[in-house]
Amino acid sequence: MTESSIPPRPAAFSYPGHGANARIGVALCHGFTGSPLSIMPWAQHLADLGYAVAVPLLPGHGTDWRQLALTGWKDWYRSYEKAYLDLAARTDACFTAGLSMGGAIALLAAARHPVAGVSVVNPGLSFYDWRVRIIGLLKYVQRTTVPLQEDQTGAPATDDGDYALTPLSAVHELKKLFRAAERGLPSVDAPVQVFKSRTDAVVPPTSLALLRKGLGANLVEVEELASSGHVATLDVDAPAIFAGSGEFFAGHARRTTTLETP
Repeated sequence: MTESSIPPRPAAFSYPGHGANARIGVALCHGFTGSPLSIMPWAQHLADLGYAVAVPLLPGHGTDWRQLALTGWKDWYRSYEKAYLDLAARTDACFTAGLSMGGAIALLAAARHPVAGVSVVNPGLSFYDWRVRIIGLLKYVQRTTVPLQEDQTGAPATDDGDYALTPLSAVHELKKLFRAAERGLPSVDAPVQVFKSRTDAVVPPTSLALLRKGLGANLVEVEELASSGHVATLDVDAPAIFAGSGEFFAGHARRTTTLETP
């Protein structure tokens, strides 16, 4: 195997920004059992546009399911929050963004901090599987389960580590995170952009319904993705996500800096 053929390993990513967009920050968050690899094309596109970008690798991710079982939702959130705060300290306008669980984390950060805006892709706030209702008890009877797989997707697989099994203790933590994010929605005082796949076997439509209810008028854009599955940032509609979010960040950054100018 040559060096060029070795697949990239999960790692955090950051870019300082350049040009006219260098003072605009975007903190991106990956999803549950995923890694920055699932959103790296998005991050790279924004970096190419000159934005300052931060993508943390969340604790318990990018390794294996055993490590994930040792972490909780507050560990995941705090890792992202630190990346956001570091980026916000050196930019004039800073946005939160994320995929799937990363969308919930980005929204929770927006509820707790004065972000310039939020852009999320297939954000998770609810589950398809009814057994999640009793996950607090089930995790003591059954330690792991097999991960949910999409039958049809155009997204290539990424080497995020060994997550052939999913610890139910981590699913319980995910449920707690979703609950915290949902409770925080009314406190989000920033425009929110959502990209939602028409066919998504991972996040049910109820997640978008919860967003509409909790965000109200702050939900300013909902873009349907007609041809992508759950990991849409690697799928057919990825260019639309990249272009649409770039325009969203540019437009709302201008509004933010104009409002702050005496």
